[in-house]
Amino acid sequence: MPARVQIREVGPRDGFQNEPERIPTDDKIRLIEDLARAGFRRLEVASFVRSDVIPQLDDAIEVLHGVDVPGDVELRVLVPNERGLQIALEHRDTFHDVVIFVSASETHNRKNVNRPVAASLAALERMAPVIKGAGLRCSATVATAFGCPFEGVVDPARVLDLASRLAEAGCDELGFGDTTGMANPVQVRSFFAEALRTLPGIELTAHFHNTRGQGLANAVAALDAGVTSFESSFGELGGCPIPPGATGNIASEDLVSMLEEMGVATGVDLDALLHAARAVQTLLGRPLTSHVLVAGPVDWSGGGARRTS
Repeated sequence: MPARVQIREVGPRDGFQNEPERIPTDDKIRLIEDLARAGFRRLEVASFVRSDVIPQLDDAIEVLHGVDVPGDVELRVLVPNERGLQIALEHRDTFHDVVIFVSASETHNRKNVNRPVAASLAALERMAPVIKGAGLRCSATVATAFGCPFEGVVDPARVLDLASRLAEAGCDELGFGDTTGMANPVQVRSFFAEALRTLPGIELTAHFHNTRGQGLANAVAALDAGVTSFESSFGELGGCPIPPGATGNIASEDLVSMLEEMGVATGVDLDALLHAARAVQTLLGRPLTSHVLVAGPVDWSGGGARRTS
């Protein structure tokens, strides 16, 4: 196992956009600052999408200009297309990283962004050099990398071909999303072993959902293959709006607790993270489902297991 991994907290973007409630801007800012104080050094906080499509994130500019985080915290925004990138770059000094995305499956990509994969990829290949030219880090995510709810199994070769094109366009990081929680650990281990072999020099990030309860098992499989970069969402917030009913990302507190108990450092203060998760639970007015939030973490330091508060 690696001694340390990096975790990007995506709840303020990927989580909030799928909640039925619109979280007030001041509360978003407070929660982002709480997460930064918990030790996350990479946060995905906003998206430059049309407000009529995702009204929950229509305050991206206010959030970016209002948030106050330590200087070593990297803020990332998502852009869906060239128009979104143009708007984002007008506020270039408020963030450090831009993520662009495409689905590996044709049906999901058309339902998600109303474009064929080829058209999306061509646009991303134009966008990546613009992002790099603005002095920003460029990340790309391949969604439905492990399965599509409409098409079923996705050929890993297709996923890696898309990833290779994005790497050639200049992306610094490539994320692979189990967008609706269809992956299994054997599949994950095999895929990332091949991805690490065929994409040298590129940071590879694993993004899992917990729809079938296999999210943490998949994270361990990716770790075993050599992955040291993960994405998760506090409180297990989020999901995929395409199709309805897909459950959230793996919970950051569950991932942090598991890794730390395994001896893999995350740099995240679990107590501070649980404080943020409880705060968003109160804000939403309903219980959240992450296991550590409900039952408390396990302390193995004394040679036996016990629950801590």
